[in-house]
Amino acid sequence: MELNTHERALLHAVSQSPAPAAMSTFFPDLTRTVPPEVHAPDDDPVRIAWTDEQFALYGASVSLWQKNLVRVVHPANGERPDLVEATDEGRTALA
Repeated sequence: MELNTHERALLHAVSQSPAPAAMSTFFPDLTRTVPPEVHAPDDDPVRIAWTDEQFALYGASVSLWQKNLVRVVHPANGERPDLVEATDEGRTALA
């Protein structure tokens, strides 16, 4: 199965987690772009690149679930997001 860079990195992080985790907790470690300055304008190229990558990581989260490579173990409850783990298919996709 073909996975893009963000999907592969996120799936790897989820599969290495010792317990079900929110995929977004891995975003800071997976983000390759430099975070923008706090007061950078909306059209700042650094802010745009960082924002685009955050959207790509959220897209990768959805894609992994749609491809049945992760499963929700504990649904979001209003206090925390979905907690997921890699499926057998997910671990196979990383091999």
